[in-house]
Amino acid sequence: MGEVFAGRYELADPIGRGGAGAVWRAWDRRRGRYVAAKVLQQSDAHSLLRFVREQALRIDHPHVLAPASWAADDDKVLFTMDLVSGGSLSHLIGDYGPLPPGFVCTLLDQLLAGLTAVHAEDVVHRDIKPANILMEPTGRGRPHLRLSDFGISMRKGEPRLTETNFVVGTPGYFAPEQLMGAEPDFTADLFAVGLVGLYLLTGLKPDSLEMVARYEHGVPPAPDRVPEPLWQVLGQLLQPDPRHRFRTATGVLKALAAAAEMLAPDAAAGQEVVEVFDQLGPLPEGFGPHGPLTSSDAAASPASPGSAGAAPAQSPPSAAPAAATPTQAAPPAPSATGSFHLAPPRGAFGAPEQPAPPAPSRTPDRPPVPTRAPLAPAPYGQTAPYGQTAPYGQAAGAAPAPVPARRPGPPAKVAVPVLIVALICLAVGVWALTNV
Repeated sequence: MGEVFAGRYELADPIGRGGAGAVWRAWDRRRGRYVAAKVLQQSDAHSLLRFVREQALRIDHPHVLAPASWAADDDKVLFTMDLVSGGSLSHLIGDYGPLPPGFVCTLLDQLLAGLTAVHAEDVVHRDIKPANILMEPTGRGRPHLRLSDFGISMRKGEPRLTETNFVVGTPGYFAPEQLMGAEPDFTADLFAVGLVGLYLLTGLKPDSLEMVARYEHGVPPAPDRVPEPLWQVLGQLLQPDPRHRFRTATGVLKALAAAAEMLAPDAAAGQEVVEVFDQLGPLPEGFGPHGPLTSSDAAASPASPGSAGAAPAQSPPSAAPAAATPTQAAPPAPSATGSFHLAPPRGAFGAPEQPAPPAPSRTPDRPPVPTRAPLAPAPYGQTAPYGQTAPYGQAAGAAPAPVPARRPGPPAKVAVPVLIVALICLAVGVWALTNV
């Protein structure tokens, strides 16, 4: 069994690692499904502020993978998102190399659609690269990508968390103005989209500085493997001067649709079919498709004939072997749905129940005491009404112990880190307003 966060998320196995923390496959007990959980590694103020920004982002779009919920437990915090198991564009290029132009057009169309939704929220992603673009395992069907990792994203107008003359992002995908210390803008994201498109078509990792040098005497000719219609779009996205690029992702979408129509209809003939398959490994021991395995699940596993039932109870030590164990009825067969009945009930501390003592013989001068008919046992999985049976260790007819009332609100170990983060955010906001 894995570590449980806030009584809800049970960590199964690590599936990735980033600059801010590790990503785990986790079981969400409330929603009853597996999710991806990003666990923050550091708990300093700077990391907590970035965490607050990222987990507060809520963008509902089929091509965006934004945080869905968060939790805190002692000094650790995490947020969760949908579990996407098809790998990233980096995995796809590693498996197939350069991709067909028609396939690339589909991927870029979905990426730009998701980026349009992100920019509509006034958010600049600032780290668009193949490793942050995840794929659903669609097999040989139409691909489906999702833009992820908003760890260094920011809304336009928010105070920056980086130091002066310090650039955040991934080398090779920086826009020229980012290296000059300019404020984050949508055009920097579009420059990175152009580099991603070039990488998908050529299979070569791009270098933004080398690409800028090619524009010294105007737009260079189309690189190898890049069709001219697509280069008309990518070439404008890669302009060193942001004023010469597309201004919005919607404008790029329109230009990309026109370029896709100009591709030769027989360009895809004879090209290898691209298949996006599941990149996640099998679930670790103790976890199944429907969540963590319980003791009853392990007992019902078809490991060997008869292993589903409980082990036979051992006879208690006794001097008289004939009175060791009373005759018991045969256990019922499995139900129609295939579930197994529980083993016969056991006495206190796991010892078998002792046989009932023989009833004393009645004397002629005393009338027999009427006995109460035995109660029928409750069906499997259903609790008998109160008064008919008593829990083990409790006298029959005794009132059950009162259930302690749950304390309203989150526990202190969850509330304290949240309050600390809120105070830090308030301090940063006041500092930013006083320095404007």
